[in-house]
Amino acid sequence: MASEAPAPLGAREGSTNSARPPPRDSLAAVAELEDQRRRLEKALADLKSTQARLLQAHKLEAIGQLAAGIAHEINTPTQYVTDNVEFLSRAFERLCQLVVASRELLESAKQGAPSSEVLARAEASLANARIDYILTEAPKALQQSVDGLHRVANIVAAMKDFSHPSGGEKAPCDLNEAIASTIIVATNEWKYVAEVETDLDPTLPLVRCLRDEVNQVILNLIVNGAHAIDAVVIGGSKGKGTIRIETTHDGGWAEIRVTDTGCGIPEKARDRVFDPFFTTKPVGKGTGQGLAIAYSVIVEKHRGEISFETELGRGTTFIVRLPVNVHEERFSTFCAPPRPLA
Repeated sequence: MASEAPAPLGAREGSTNSARPPPRDSLAAVAELEDQRRRLEKALADLKSTQARLLQAHKLEAIGQLAAGIAHEINTPTQYVTDNVEFLSRAFERLCQLVVASRELLESAKQGAPSSEVLARAEASLANARIDYILTEAPKALQQSVDGLHRVANIVAAMKDFSHPSGGEKAPCDLNEAIASTIIVATNEWKYVAEVETDLDPTLPLVRCLRDEVNQVILNLIVNGAHAIDAVVIGGSKGKGTIRIETTHDGGWAEIRVTDTGCGIPEKARDRVFDPFFTTKPVGKGTGQGLAIAYSVIVEKHRGEISFETELGRGTTFIVRLPVNVHEERFSTFCAPPRPLA
């Protein structure tokens, strides 16, 4: 007689085929994990929002610090444009008087010999007009005015380009052009203590990035370099240092190098350079956020790299590397040979 097959587990002694409900402590654990997940998501969203506000606040702070310098850079050409226009206005008034006297002399000559009074007025107008002086100085005044207006236009365009928001969307960016604009915006920060030299690679591919935030990184590095040089040259009283900015590309990376001839970074501070709120500058010179934000922008937002080489008493080079979109084949349209920027 064949033995009976064992009954299915669910069919043994009073058991049913329905699944057992999970224990209450398991449900509680799942609910707790779900609650923790929601809290972590909210904390992450809050952290990203705070980081965005911090970046914007630092950007506004930088623009505020630069505002006085930009106003000075605009005021200088505006002043000599105003002076030249006033000179041309006075010259035009004298020329008008000369034209009136010349017409009077011409009409008198048509009717016969001009009277002594007409001749005297013509001679006085000619002497007052200072024709030789006007012929020499008016072209200079016009050229200076045109140059000054171009300078103002360049500053305004650079400021607009520097501060234009990316809206959080990465787009192809000409890094050479971004560097040139940022140098102009930061002019008042470096011009008293340093000369700026550039060596920008004309074959540099466009880089897909958040342009306004990369502009902020470049600005931070230029201002840092100027402050480091200022510590050596004491406001220019001991001559000027040099800030050199180079771009190049290698494989799938675009590279920016910002080198200063400043004091270098002390060894004990090198491990903390990118820490938030850490600074070796005196009170009032820095908040310690510039390099921390540079690290956040380059490494966290663009999957790039930022590093530095430094030597006490000789200076520092910051190296920024950004990944290049391999599908972006266009090159920089900004091409400038190595040269100092006045």
